[in-house]
Amino acid sequence: MEIVDYAVNILSKFGIFGGFTIVFSESMIPILPLSVFVALNMITFGKLAGFLVSWIGTIVGCLVSFSISKKFKKKIDNKYSDNKKINSIKKYINKLNFLNLVIIMAIPFTPAFAVNIAAGLSNVDTKKFFFALLIGKASMIYFWGFVGTSLYESITDVSVIIKIAILLIASYILGLIVNRLIEKNN
Repeated sequence: MEIVDYAVNILSKFGIFGGFTIVFSESMIPILPLSVFVALNMITFGKLAGFLVSWIGTIVGCLVSFSISKKFKKKIDNKYSDNKKINSIKKYINKLNFLNLVIIMAIPFTPAFAVNIAAGLSNVDTKKFFFALLIGKASMIYFWGFVGTSLYESITDVSVIIKIAILLIASYILGLIVNRLIEKNN
C-alpha cells in the first residue's frame, strides 16, 4: 500500500483542484485510469468530498470533449461523409433516447471519451446530454469509488453489490422522470 500512500500524499498537496484535474483529464485522455483517480479522490478527501470532486470533474470533462466535437461536427461530417462505419455509429447514437444515454453513461466500463465524441458528432441535444451525464455519472463514480480499488473484494461484499444495485435502479427511475420532463418541454 506504499504506492497508494505516496499517491494520496501527492494528491493532498494539490487539494481538491488536483483531484478535479485528474478526473477531468481522464475525460480528454482515454488511456488514463478513471477508477484509480476516483478511488484516490475518495481516499484523499473522504467519501462525500471525493465523490463530489470526481463527479463534477468527470461531468465538466465530458461536457468539454462533447462541446469540442460539436464545434468540429461540420468539418468532420464533410471529411468523413462517405465513411459507413462513422455514419453507422452516428445513426445509432441519434436513435438513443434519454434513458438509453443515461444507462450508457452509468456503465462503469463504457469509454466516456468515445461516448462524448460520438454524441457531439451526432445530433444529441446538449441539454439531454448534460442531464444524462448528471444522472449516469453519479452511479458510475459511486461504482469506481467504492469498487474500483479492489474489484474482486467488492464483488464478494454483498452490501456493496446491494448499494450499487440500488443506485443503478435509482438512476434508471430518475432517468425516466427527467426524460418525461424533457419530452413535455419539447
